[in-house]
Amino acid sequence: MERTDTEHPPVYTHRKPPLPETPEQLRARIPGWGADLDPADRPSYPREVAADTGAHWDLPEPQPEHGERERSIEHGMLTPVFGTAQPLHGLSGAVRRYAYRRHSEGKAMHWLLLLAADRVDVTEHVVRSFATLRPDNPVTETGIRAELRHGGSRFGQGRSDIRHQAIDPVVNGAPWVAGALGAAWAVRRLVRR
Repeated sequence: MERTDTEHPPVYTHRKPPLPETPEQLRARIPGWGADLDPADRPSYPREVAADTGAHWDLPEPQPEHGERERSIEHGMLTPVFGTAQPLHGLSGAVRRYAYRRHSEGKAMHWLLLLAADRVDVTEHVVRSFATLRPDNPVTETGIRAELRHGGSRFGQGRSDIRHQAIDPVVNGAPWVAGALGAAWAVRRLVRR
């Protein structure tokens, strides 16, 4: 079920929304609730007191939307300002739209779908690079040749990523090897016919 922005009041304001229960009800129901209500018990006081920002608005004027933007189902509206540098596209965009429309950010499925969409996006870019005059070069762009030529920049530096350096060529190279094997298999089938 799709929600529209008019179903919920604006949530991106400087005013704190009212609590569903009074502080007394919460203190009675939850042991230790409100332990930091006294400013003297807070290490961040008085720095946490908001100064007058001089803003002339309560809610900033929303940025114009050009096309559909992803928004978490927990939010009643899109944030007033949002990024537009990477618009959703292709199959990876469809997976991301599905993750935002159907799953809460509190669910693992939301984040697993976003991770899967990232992998799909990488695959789409690799496939798209083959349609250009200068396709990606997996040996140079993964840094394997530079590591071999310059004596391994990770060694002796105390870096924690040295542990997985042995599997990096497999992780970065396996999709290329699988693609090459798939292409060879397809050409072989065509030649047989």
